[in-house]
Amino acid sequence: VQLQASGGGSVQAGGSLTLSCAASRSVFNINVMEWHRQAPGEQRELVASIGIGGDTSYREAVKGRFTIARDAAKNTVDLQMNNLKPEDTGVYYCHSVLIGRDDWGQGTLVTVSS
Repeated sequence: VQLQASGGGSVQAGGSLTLSCAASRSVFNINVMEWHRQAPGEQRELVASIGIGGDTSYREAVKGRFTIARDAAKNTVDLQMNNLKPEDTGVYYCHSVLIGRDDWGQGTLVTVSS
Protein backbone atom coordinates (compact mmCIF):
# COMPACT_ATOMS: atom_id res chain seq x y z
CA VAL A 1 0.00 0.00 0.00
CA GLN A 2 1.33 3.42 -0.94
CA LEU A 3 0.57 6.10 1.63
CA GLN A 4 0.83 9.86 1.28
CA ALA A 5 0.57 12.00 4.40
CA SER A 6 -0.25 15.68 4.32
CA GLY A 7 -1.60 18.49 6.45
CA GLY A 8 1.27 19.22 8.79
CA GLY A 9 2.27 22.75 9.70
CA SER A 10 3.06 25.18 12.48
CA VAL A 11 0.44 26.30 14.97
CA GLN A 12 0.31 27.90 18.37
CA ALA A 13 -0.72 25.96 21.42
CA GLY A 14 -4.47 25.55 21.51
CA GLY A 15 -4.73 25.48 17.75
CA SER A 16 -5.95 22.74 15.43
CA LEU A 17 -4.67 20.80 12.46
CA THR A 18 -6.04 17.98 10.36
CA LEU A 19 -3.66 15.43 8.92
CA SER A 20 -4.69 13.27 5.96
CA CYS A 21 -3.28 9.98 4.79
CA ALA A 22 -4.17 9.01 1.22
CA ALA A 23 -3.86 5.34 0.36
CA SER A 24 -3.46 3.48 -2.92
CA ARG A 25 -6.24 1.06 -1.99
CA SER A 26 -9.51 1.55 -0.20
CA VAL A 27 -8.92 2.55 3.40
CA PHE A 28 -12.04 0.55 4.24
CA ASN A 29 -10.29 -2.64 3.13
CA ILE A 30 -7.17 -2.19 5.23
CA ASN A 31 -7.11 -4.13 8.50
CA VAL A 32 -5.72 -1.31 10.60
CA MET A 33 -4.73 2.25 9.80
CA GLU A 34 -2.61 4.09 12.32
CA TRP A 35 -1.04 7.45 12.95
CA HIS A 36 2.32 7.49 14.72
CA ARG A 37 4.54 10.40 15.66
CA GLN A 38 8.19 10.89 16.41
CA ALA A 39 9.42 13.83 18.43
CA PRO A 40 13.02 15.00 18.05
CA GLY A 41 15.33 12.60 19.86
CA GLU A 42 12.49 10.29 20.80
CA GLN A 43 11.21 6.95 19.60
CA ARG A 44 8.25 6.73 17.29
CA GLU A 45 4.99 6.20 19.18
CA LEU A 46 1.49 5.15 18.25
CA VAL A 47 -1.01 8.00 18.48
CA ALA A 48 -4.26 6.61 17.14
CA SER A 49 -5.61 3.69 15.16
CA ILE A 50 -8.78 2.66 13.37
CA GLY A 51 -9.71 -0.91 12.56
CA ILE A 52 -11.48 -2.26 9.52
CA GLY A 53 -14.71 -2.33 11.51
CA GLY A 54 -14.35 1.30 12.53
CA ASP A 55 -13.13 0.67 16.06
CA THR A 56 -10.72 3.35 17.27
CA SER A 57 -8.11 3.66 19.95
CA TYR A 58 -5.95 6.54 21.16
CA ARG A 59 -2.84 7.21 23.11
CA GLU A 60 -3.83 8.42 26.57
CA ALA A 61 -2.15 11.79 26.06
CA VAL A 62 -4.34 12.66 23.07
CA LYS A 63 -7.69 11.28 24.19
CA GLY A 64 -10.42 13.89 23.94
CA ARG A 65 -8.29 16.08 21.65
CA PHE A 66 -7.56 13.90 18.60
CA THR A 67 -10.02 12.06 16.39
CA ILE A 68 -9.14 9.49 13.75
CA ALA A 69 -11.63 8.83 10.97
CA ARG A 70 -11.87 7.48 7.46
CA ASP A 71 -13.15 9.67 4.65
CA ALA A 72 -14.84 7.67 1.91
CA ALA A 73 -14.99 10.53 -0.59
CA LYS A 74 -11.25 11.23 -0.42
CA ASN A 75 -10.17 7.68 0.51
CA THR A 76 -8.11 9.03 3.36
CA VAL A 77 -7.61 8.40 7.02
CA ASP A 78 -7.68 11.74 8.77
CA LEU A 79 -6.40 12.77 12.16
CA GLN A 80 -8.22 15.80 13.53
CA MET A 81 -6.06 17.38 16.20
CA ASN A 82 -7.55 19.99 18.51
CA ASN A 83 -6.18 21.88 21.48
CA LEU A 84 -2.65 21.14 20.36
CA LYS A 85 0.15 21.28 22.88
CA PRO A 86 3.90 21.80 22.42
CA GLU A 87 4.44 18.15 23.35
CA ASP A 88 2.45 17.17 20.24
CA THR A 89 5.32 18.44 18.11
CA GLY A 90 6.88 15.84 15.86
CA VAL A 91 6.81 14.12 12.52
CA TYR A 92 3.54 12.27 12.04
CA TYR A 93 3.46 9.07 10.00
CA CYS A 94 0.58 7.02 8.76
CA HIS A 95 0.89 3.26 8.80
CA SER A 96 -1.23 0.57 7.19
CA VAL A 97 -1.44 -2.99 8.44
CA LEU A 98 -2.62 -5.88 6.30
CA ILE A 99 -2.19 -9.59 6.82
CA GLY A 100 1.41 -10.30 5.90
CA ARG A 101 2.55 -6.73 5.30
CA ASP A 102 2.63 -3.23 6.60
CA ASP A 103 3.56 0.07 4.98
CA TRP A 104 4.56 3.56 6.09
CA GLY A 105 3.92 6.95 4.62
CA GLN A 106 6.64 9.57 4.36
CA GLY A 107 5.70 11.69 7.38
CA THR A 108 4.44 15.21 7.85
CA LEU A 109 5.85 17.70 10.36
CA VAL A 110 3.70 19.24 13.07
CA THR A 111 5.18 22.05 15.14
CA VAL A 112 3.29 23.48 18.10
CA SER A 113 4.68 26.60 19.74
CA SER A 114 3.84 27.80 23.22
